[in-house]
Amino acid sequence: MPMNSCIRVLIVEDERIIARDLEQQLRRLGYRIVALASTGIEGLEQALEHRPDVVLMDIRLRGKMDGIEAVESIRKQLDVRIIYLSAYIDEATLARAEATRPDAFLHKPFSIGLLQKTLQHVLLQ
Repeated sequence: MPMNSCIRVLIVEDERIIARDLEQQLRRLGYRIVALASTGIEGLEQALEHRPDVVLMDIRLRGKMDGIEAVESIRKQLDVRIIYLSAYIDEATLARAEATRPDAFLHKPFSIGLLQKTLQHVLLQ
């Protein structure tokens, strides 16, 4: 059993195909996916329920709460690693995201190899 099996990951991504692909690839690498969420509010609820080690958070989400607002709420209640996922963000959004002190940013599209290296690095901090 890979060492990753004890690492609990929450994926917050509103593109269902991307979320499922991430889930499958991370499971193959031995990570434990505790939940998938497609909105900021759902991401917050799942984080509080499952208390993951790492949250993969898309910045742009449908609904009233974007990924940055979700991370702000999660950080107030949990000590959890945050990796933002984003295809494109403007300077103002980047500044908002950086203010939440994320552990890493991954720009879409990214390889599973880069994601794995990023997870390993973040978990060793």
